[in-house]
Amino acid sequence: MADHTDQITLSGLRVHGYHGVYDRERADGQEFIIDVTLDLDTRKAALSDNIQDTVHYGNLADALVTEVAGAPVRLLETLADRLAGVCLADPRVISCVVTVHKPFAPIPHNFTDVSVTIERSRE
Repeated sequence: MADHTDQITLSGLRVHGYHGVYDRERADGQEFIIDVTLDLDTRKAALSDNIQDTVHYGNLADALVTEVAGAPVRLLETLADRLAGVCLADPRVISCVVTVHKPFAPIPHNFTDVSVTIERSRE
């Protein structure tokens, strides 16, 4: 692990995806909201003031959207794990925390949100 860890956070990324256990979820799709926090050392980027020396959060958002909008999975746990893989694809990322929110989950009760949060690291 690096001797210095900073964080980059992307919150509230909204993506239409086709994930879920039920056929209608996989046919109609619904909105998912993604939050990620990356642990990395940002000192090189701070010194150089160059986007090439850090994780470009616009490119990260594009990659996360591609994953959520891509091949459907049944469980939020599976989707969160795949998104963690997207985050860890950049070798500068030491670890990440990923939360997948499913605010329109097919629950027959009043609720605000359901989510799964995972933490993954290179080790």
